[in-house]
Amino acid sequence: MRIGLIGTGRIGAFHAATLVGLPAVGSLVVHDTDERSARAVADRTGAEVAGDLDGLFGAGLDGVVIASSTATHADLILAAGRAGLPTFCEKPVAGGLAETDAVLAALAGSDVPLHVGFQRRFDAGHRELREAVASGRLGWTHTLRACTADPTPPPPSYVSGSGGIFRDCSVHDYDAVRWVTGREVVEVYATGANRGEDFFAAADDVDTGVSVLTLDDGTLAVCTATRYNGAGYDVRLEVCGSKGSLVAGLTERTPLVPAGGPARDTGTPYPGFMERFRDAYRAELAAFTEVVAGLRTSPCTGRDARAALAVAEAATRSRATGRPVRVVPAGTAGRPGGSPGEDSRTVRGPGK
Repeated sequence: MRIGLIGTGRIGAFHAATLVGLPAVGSLVVHDTDERSARAVADRTGAEVAGDLDGLFGAGLDGVVIASSTATHADLILAAGRAGLPTFCEKPVAGGLAETDAVLAALAGSDVPLHVGFQRRFDAGHRELREAVASGRLGWTHTLRACTADPTPPPPSYVSGSGGIFRDCSVHDYDAVRWVTGREVVEVYATGANRGEDFFAAADDVDTGVSVLTLDDGTLAVCTATRYNGAGYDVRLEVCGSKGSLVAGLTERTPLVPAGGPARDTGTPYPGFMERFRDAYRAELAAFTEVVAGLRTSPCTGRDARAALAVAEAATRSRATGRPVRVVPAGTAGRPGGSPGEDSRTVRGPGK
């Protein structure tokens, strides 16, 4: 098949290298507003370059991968839909709930699939957690603990346009909690702190955040995120049930050392998310080629992405108000929230 790729920055270049290595992909066409970036990626991967979007969409594609900046996602998803092209888009669908709902409404009558990139759904550990919960092996769940920890902070220019730590980092945990448990998040309480660089506070963001989620069956989840985990990149998800517990992400490369007991052999920690989830990214894009071929439905739909964003927006609102916030389900944006007069429908991130 012939795949188009929009965006050849860090994650786009990574996806390009992955795509050309997939057996299902016969050719790749790349486009970026920075033509030098697109040509550099094409030179490394053997891809073709489209000088503009019209050229890309007119290149006889079977599907398109969107890896450009968040601000471009909504328009590109809609353009790909109009062109009848199955679409993979890195999260989010759009910067806020209202725009996300508008995109999903515009796609509602279409049979063109949209696959949104939440790669933890393809991580071996997270997949085992989902199976363990679904099979009843852990009994009924009572607690989940998730962490996303970056070893060093991103640059100020990234933080100012990221939408905040809950949208940028914890949203992956929120999607994983929903996916692993098969339950919906109904309420969020979140807080945060700034003990590092001043540019986080200047962007109305925090360098460390904690959110407590209440799921619709009473299960509780605690999600932590930080930009300052000097020990190394760390992503884990623990599920605790009435019969047992299981953790994803605890390997010889996890930067976690036991205190007061036998030492645990540890290797070199992952430097970042692309190395930690390299296999998951490959499996995710391989799944997309199956979507393109009509062999499976989207493994992460626009509604899934919308649900995770709604939790992130509720967390952002909760941090600002210091109060629990009810999560607004799709199609109920006009209903009042059920927790101290607050709901998540009005949240907008910095730079959005």
